[in-house]
Amino acid sequence: MDAQPPSSDTSPWMPFESRRRARDEKREAVLRTAVALFLEQGYHRATLNEVAERLNITKPALYNYFRGKEEILFECWSLGQEQVDGFIAAINAGGGTGLAKLRKLIRAYAEVLATDFGASLVRFDPRDLTETNSRTVRAAKRSIDHTFRNYIADGIADGSIKPCDPKLSAFAIAGSLNWIGHWFQRDGPLSAEVIAENFAVQLTEGLAAKRTRKKKAR
Repeated sequence: MDAQPPSSDTSPWMPFESRRRARDEKREAVLRTAVALFLEQGYHRATLNEVAERLNITKPALYNYFRGKEEILFECWSLGQEQVDGFIAAINAGGGTGLAKLRKLIRAYAEVLATDFGASLVRFDPRDLTETNSRTVRAAKRSIDHTFRNYIADGIADGSIKPCDPKLSAFAIAGSLNWIGHWFQRDGPLSAEVIAENFAVQLTEGLAAKRTRKKKAR
């Protein structure tokens, strides 16, 4: 009888897609553990030894996924920034008045800042990164600021926002939002969604143009 080819089910080697998925999951586990530790203790105080201990692996095993601590820090920031880029793209695609877009931006940004990766956008210092990565972070911060300004300017142009200085208004709104990354507690009395909804209203009340009621024809 001809020999039967070995079954793929008995192969000691995982299929490529399965190996890649397993590696991605382990890599994400490192990032989630690291960002939590960095936020708890501060980037400089936290060590890779502690990250490895929390994951129940050896420190050398971390280097299978990252070259060092700075790379982990940048990747944590990148995951937060990806969420911001994603919802800004969705808001731009959805259209609407400047005020409507501004409120959507505030709501989405607040919810992201209430996550660990989102908090990394405002809690980590770009000066701890390489010069190349630091430039990337600074450019992203400028882009977010310009998005706030543009939505405010759009609202002034379409009449949904009262005339104001878009730059100063953007600074005031972003400044209030950024502190969420410092004080939000998951076990607190208010959820991220409730906070985001309240901020979307309260931070735009003074900007929203008042609608004038049309007089009914007699």
